[in-house]
Amino acid sequence: MNGAAIALDPLIPLGLLLGLAAIALILSAYALWRRARGAWLRLGGFTVILLALLNPAWVEEKREPIKDVAVIVLDQSPSQKIGDRMARGEKALADLQQRLERYTDLDVRVVRSQSADGPDGATVDETRLMEAMTRAVADVPRRRIAGAVLITDGQVHDVATSLPGLAGFGPVHTLLTGQKDEGDRRLTIVQAPSFGIVGKDVSVTIRVDDLPGGGDGAAAVQLRRDGQPTEELTVPVGQEVSLTLPLSHGGVNVFELTVAAGPQELTLANNKAAIVVNGVRDRLRVLLVSGEPHAGERTWRNLLKADPSVDLVHFTILRPPEKNDGTPIRELSLIAFPIRELFEMKLSEFDLIIFDRYKKRGVINNMYLANIAEYVEKGGAFLEASGPTFATPLSLYRSPLGTVLPGEPTGQVIEKPFTPSVTDLGRRHPVTAGLTDAADGVGQWGRWFRQIDVTADRGATVMAGADGRPLLILNRVGQGRVAQLASDQIWLWSRGYEGGGPQAELLRRLAHWLMKEPELEENDLRTAVDGSRITISRRSLEPDTRPVRVTSPSDVEREVAMREAGDGLASASLAATEPGIWRVTDGERTALAVVGTLNPPELADMRATTEKLAPVAKATGGGFFWLAPDGGAGEIPSVRRTRPDRDQAGSGWLGLRANGDYTVTGVTQVPLLPGLLVLAGVLGLLLAAWRREGRGG
Repeated sequence: MNGAAIALDPLIPLGLLLGLAAIALILSAYALWRRARGAWLRLGGFTVILLALLNPAWVEEKREPIKDVAVIVLDQSPSQKIGDRMARGEKALADLQQRLERYTDLDVRVVRSQSADGPDGATVDETRLMEAMTRAVADVPRRRIAGAVLITDGQVHDVATSLPGLAGFGPVHTLLTGQKDEGDRRLTIVQAPSFGIVGKDVSVTIRVDDLPGGGDGAAAVQLRRDGQPTEELTVPVGQEVSLTLPLSHGGVNVFELTVAAGPQELTLANNKAAIVVNGVRDRLRVLLVSGEPHAGERTWRNLLKADPSVDLVHFTILRPPEKNDGTPIRELSLIAFPIRELFEMKLSEFDLIIFDRYKKRGVINNMYLANIAEYVEKGGAFLEASGPTFATPLSLYRSPLGTVLPGEPTGQVIEKPFTPSVTDLGRRHPVTAGLTDAADGVGQWGRWFRQIDVTADRGATVMAGADGRPLLILNRVGQGRVAQLASDQIWLWSRGYEGGGPQAELLRRLAHWLMKEPELEENDLRTAVDGSRITISRRSLEPDTRPVRVTSPSDVEREVAMREAGDGLASASLAATEPGIWRVTDGERTALAVVGTLNPPELADMRATTEKLAPVAKATGGGFFWLAPDGGAGEIPSVRRTRPDRDQAGSGWLGLRANGDYTVTGVTQVPLLPGLLVLAGVLGLLLAAWRREGRGG
């Protein structure tokens, strides 16, 4: 391929050359006006001189054509997995590549959009085809781009941000894999809070639509809380509806909403929505009753007062009723113990009750102690820290509270140094798991010097003391929970004796377990989402490596093996291949994992459409082509190479512009006015002019 043209390379600066031309023109014009003989010949001589100074040359270029670049983008987003869309897209891609092979001046690049089917998965909340298209030809000048073909259902979500950068890109055509006039039902969370107060309700707004349009009539919506069905609602279609949801516990509360299938359905993936609300306790009310002043009393008080969310009510019995020293009552500065108010009228308002070295002294009678036992049965939390009197007939075990306490005293108080240890069961229990890495469960902790010997008839013994006897026992009673610490010496750790110990972490976990914080459940199935990866954790007091069944938002089930991870945990992870609600179950417990945003654009509308990409087609001159408007395999349009200034799409055909770009590999330059020829011409014209003037004289 060659190209030729006349090129000018002036021998003197162009400004000077123009000045000389002006002078020559003025002189010639004056001579012609005076009708001087030889004026035309002088004008010819000036013209030859000026042309010689322009130095014209015949330039011939040897050109090497450069291939144009076309890009084909195949949409692999979740909406493309509906029906036969992906199969149509793959077939269209193969046919299009085959047709473009005959164009030797065209380089074709194929790009597959982000997919969640890889080994690491991908959180595909939206389809960003325009970004993938422009990135594929980022190294190519716009003058070489022939255009692009998008094979998609039309649900593209980055058009607005990409449109300004498409100037000079070439035609962008769309091959639509779906069918015309599709219908679908979707459930949308219009408004939902991220946080709420435990024990109170939160308000959320939902909407059910039958597309196209909003639809009418009513739809059944099932509500699940933390994987358990709660109620079924009937809501109007096409209208926003407010729901009131109760927060029953702290931490993550997952509410799952599922609407029944509509009259037309493409997929049930957008018939589900999840609301994740973090439950926060407003104020924790704790009642601490110390049976007598002692060195460890301040440990409990300091621990509870250090938490700004705790409202602590603390009573220490300083003067029991049996004490009679003759001091008049009016001269005592002590306040009366509000027994009836605390243990009858307001007992249910407390989240946790702690008895520290309490013994039966007639201050709290059996009726009120029975109220505490009933409080536990109905879901309350009770912690008993035993003192030496627990081994005597004044023990709380010899009261109505004995029905809920897991440890029965043997009557022996062990007075010798020992180091508390975590039992084998305690290594798996969330209250004590991870407190020490020692193989025998004994950490680098300070010693205690007194323990009340008890027999653990019920519950789980998670810590042991002297001679392996039960030290910390946990038990579930009815709907409530009880913890029993068979020693009053934990204060030694808080004072740092012999290096101290993990008393703050232990007591924090203990209090949270008693108050049923979800992260401290000893038999639990949980999920965590990090980007596109779901991590499954199962905590159990017994080794349990049974596989779990995982159900995707599109109701595809798979079995996932669990592996023991230590400290009572078995874990597994998998890549999320689509946004939405993933359900994990082991047959006994169910956990939910919400992948992606609350209302991902990818699930908002899954119908095939030309609306989203219409601005792109208008700006670039591209066209839309339905591969299968009424179903079936479908056919792709024919392909033409077109001039940049012509139409780029028509009925049954799409165009890829032929830019004709090239590189110059060599140049041949031939002067058009050689020096001798110019000299001869000038001399000849001047001689002719002189002779003409001489003849005229």
